[in-house]
Amino acid sequence: MGLDVSMTISIAPAADLSALTGLTEITRLAGVGTAVSDTSYSQSELLEILDIEDPRIRSVFLNSAIDRRFLTLPPEGPGGVRVPEPQGDLLDKHKKIAVEMGCSALEACLKSAGSSLQDLRHLCCVTSTGYLTPGLSALIIRELGIDPHCSRSDIVGMGCNAGLNALNVVAGWSAAHPGELGVVLCSEACSAAYALDGTMRTAVVNSLFGEGAAALAVTSGDARVPGPRVLKFASYIITDAIDAMRYEWDRAQDRFSFFLDPQIPYVVGAHAEIVVDRLLSGTGLRRSDISQWLVHSGGKKVIDAVVVNLGLSRHDARHTTGVLRDYGNLSSGSFIFSYERLAEEDVARPGDYGVLMTMGPGSSIETALIQW
Repeated sequence: MGLDVSMTISIAPAADLSALTGLTEITRLAGVGTAVSDTSYSQSELLEILDIEDPRIRSVFLNSAIDRRFLTLPPEGPGGVRVPEPQGDLLDKHKKIAVEMGCSALEACLKSAGSSLQDLRHLCCVTSTGYLTPGLSALIIRELGIDPHCSRSDIVGMGCNAGLNALNVVAGWSAAHPGELGVVLCSEACSAAYALDGTMRTAVVNSLFGEGAAALAVTSGDARVPGPRVLKFASYIITDAIDAMRYEWDRAQDRFSFFLDPQIPYVVGAHAEIVVDRLLSGTGLRRSDISQWLVHSGGKKVIDAVVVNLGLSRHDARHTTGVLRDYGNLSSGSFIFSYERLAEEDVARPGDYGVLMTMGPGSSIETALIQW
């Protein structure tokens, strides 16, 4: 098995972690906001609307641990049948929905942080459900009338793990710009990545993903910000499974199509310990010292595999499974939806440690260590 570890920041041993409280250059999470598209469907409703009779595919939908998902389905064609959209229409749909949801999530996040659009100094946008040039950050800055001097970055095509890749980038920007406000904004219009061909390959994807946008505000240099500090990141690429999750051009359908290898939950689960141990190395912390776990809601089997391999409880994964149940797999922003629920729960206490974990194409696992 190939191994490539990158983007890891070393920190002081555990005995010194509490002493870092006074280091104001440490990035803190200052606010959170989420948004979804207009219409949600139950799995049973989707089976009816998409006229799916294959018992194997119906079983995939009905045993997904998902109750509802937000989707923007194609309009009905002759006879009430949903007609697959051509790639050009899918790109238009992605642009419209990703901008709309992204603007709503960004405004909710800034309100949560007690800030306004005028306070924003860096916007990092994340999406994998469509290709845009200029990127989502430029479109949202224009749409909301944000100061055109606002610096920006776009992370495209890194899939479900990309929210943590973005947080790593913006945490570094924040540390270099103390007192200034940055935002990570993930906006995924997953129905713009759907292919409707009746195959098991596309059925697995179509049974899982839902639309949503999520934003995290970060700042440094102000110890009065009540959110958790971002202490460390660790990444891991499972190069032997680089083709297990991929979004590629399907010549038969003349559009992009997403592929998920059925073995991916077990591949991710088997490597979860490696990256978490790397994250905690040098801190003196053990997994049992982590009181809050926010894991990407990648699917029932993925969550089960991570829970088993890391020795987590169902309570540890309550927000991960709750977000999957209520929204499906939201791709890059799903861990932020879980963080929002944890913040509303208000159970984390000063000094508590948390681990954020996402997984995606590569195959890769991203993690971050935070402390309240």
